[in-house]
Amino acid sequence: MTQVFFHCSNTKKVFLDHSGAVVDDLAEARDHATRVVQSFTNERSSEDWRDWILHVSDDQGDELFVVPFTFVLGKPH
Repeated sequence: MTQVFFHCSNTKKVFLDHSGAVVDDLAEARDHATRVVQSFTNERSSEDWRDWILHVSDDQGDELFVVPFTFVLGKPH
């Protein structure tokens, strides 16, 4: 089990995850990352999420992988 953190950023803002989540492996971290992106984009707001990126880091601060929000949102029609 590993503690991972899910920080979100674009060129103007950063949202730091101070609590993180405990996951068993990278597949579980990926699934959690998708849920984090969905939680941001499902909120009613005027924010354009297409330029946001989710940074997944371990408890040492090392980046494990990134998930551009567009990977979860898909391309606009």
